[in-house]
Amino acid sequence: MVKPQRQSSFTSVANVLMDTTYFGRKFGVMVFKDSLSGQILFKQYVKTETNKLYLFGIEEIARRGIKIQSIICDGRKGLFQLFEGIPIQMCNFHQVATIRKYLTKNPKMQASKELWKHVLFLVQTDKESFEGGLAAWHTKWFDFLNERKIDTKGKNRYVHKKLRSAYRSLKTNLPWLFTWYNHMNLNIPNTTNAIDGHFSDLKNKLRNHNGLSLARKKKFIDEFLKA
Repeated sequence: MVKPQRQSSFTSVANVLMDTTYFGRKFGVMVFKDSLSGQILFKQYVKTETNKLYLFGIEEIARRGIKIQSIICDGRKGLFQLFEGIPIQMCNFHQVATIRKYLTKNPKMQASKELWKHVLFLVQTDKESFEGGLAAWHTKWFDFLNERKIDTKGKNRYVHKKLRSAYRSLKTNLPWLFTWYNHMNLNIPNTTNAIDGHFSDLKNKLRNHNGLSLARKKKFIDEFLKA
């Protein structure tokens, strides 16, 4: 007698949101969620977040016969280059958070104020407007960005290093900030909010169960995520 094949309940096509959250210094869960169906496609417990583990997760999803039409993730170094042939969208909120780290929410210098104001439009503007505005800002503040001075050790260094780092981050990540715009037919979200919300809900529920052993905590997470 031939056993009937078990039908997969997973979606056939997915826009994969992926991120990791931690419940302690060395206990985290890496989650892969489809933005179209809302399904959790795969999860794995991790001690540290690595590109290799993200690659493994994507390969596991593909092995299940799911067509991955896009990936939405944060801006981890080297991550985008791992998935050749798949459109990658960098989470716009992660990019804004990176710039906030360099400039703060209330920058003092006029150049920083103008760049910060422009960055805040990222999640709600189109590709041409954002790229054009960034180019105009860079032209206006080009000389300011390249100001140098001799430090106490006699070395010639840039004066506005954090501002330069903020601009370089935007310029470097620009090819992945508007993937959703370049592939509108795929309905790619421009943030990982849908998975971040899942993490917040999970952590809130776990707070009501303080004192769980690691095994019981994993069982609770398994039930909550049901991957």
